[in-house]
Amino acid sequence: MKSINDLIASAKTVCDRYRAGRMERETVREWVLGLGAYPAPHGDRVREAVEWFRLHNREPVSEEIVLVDIDRLKAISAP
Repeated sequence: MKSINDLIASAKTVCDRYRAGRMERETVREWVLGLGAYPAPHGDRVREAVEWFRLHNREPVSEEIVLVDIDRLKAISAP
């Protein structure tokens, strides 16, 4: 488990890169699935993102799924 500040910074970076097309979805998915346990509220959001990416693991993905991906990543770093 990293610190909450590290998690927030990493989530923002991953989200920005993914949104800009500089990071592949599979790389984002692997990053999310590799996150450890964190205390609430961030831990709850990490678990939601893990579940989302675990369920939506097939390529190609629709634009709607990408938008939810981005929302899940933004939620991890939300205060």
